[in-house]
Amino acid sequence: MRIRCPLCGERDSREFHVMGAAEWLARPAPDAGLEAWDAYLHLRDNPAGPTRELWFHEAGCGAWLVVARDTVSHAVFEAVVAWEAGA
Repeated sequence: MRIRCPLCGERDSREFHVMGAAEWLARPAPDAGLEAWDAYLHLRDNPAGPTRELWFHEAGCGAWLVVARDTVSHAVFEAVVAWEAGA
């Protein structure tokens, strides 16, 4: 699988480390309560199909990316720097 890093260009996926769903960027407020934090930390979807994931370009520029891809076909649709993703 190839991922086009917005900073480095197209790279092999082995340069990256996947960290999970991009929804991790939308953390609850510190005072959101135990139920909100429990859901944030422990309840995860495992979709078959299109998803947005948080990837770290470990062997490259060190950027955090939001990668839109299909978990069935492994097709990568888009990769953007996390701070620009609006996740």
